[in-house]
Order: sequence, then C-alpha cells, then structure tokens
Amino acid sequence: MGLDDRAKAAAKDVAGKAQDAAGKATDNKEAQAKGKAKQAEADATNAKEDVKDGVKDAVD
Repeated sequence: MGLDDRAKAAAKDVAGKAQDAAGKATDNKEAQAKGKAKQAEADATNAKEDVKDGVKDAVD
C-alpha cells in the first residue's frame, strides 16, 4: 500500500504546486493557501511512508 500512498501524495503535490502557481498568477491568496496546504499534506504523507519504510527495514 505504500507505493499507492506515495503515488497519491505525488499527485497531490503536483496539484498543489499548480494551484499555488495559478493563485500567484491571478493574485488569489486563497488559491495559493490551498495549493500550499495540498503540498504540505503530500509532504506529511511522504514522511509517514518514510517512517513506515524505516520500521519495516528495521524489522527485516
């Protein structure tokens, strides 16, 4: 399931970057904030997956 979560996180990160860029281009602070929030969610998901991978490696 980790690969699936990482793929979803990557997609969310790309969407967040696009939304942030669109917000900057149109001077829409709300869109920028939502884009940055999506990127933060993706970072958190990746961090969670890194921890899970580290635990799995330690057990193996």
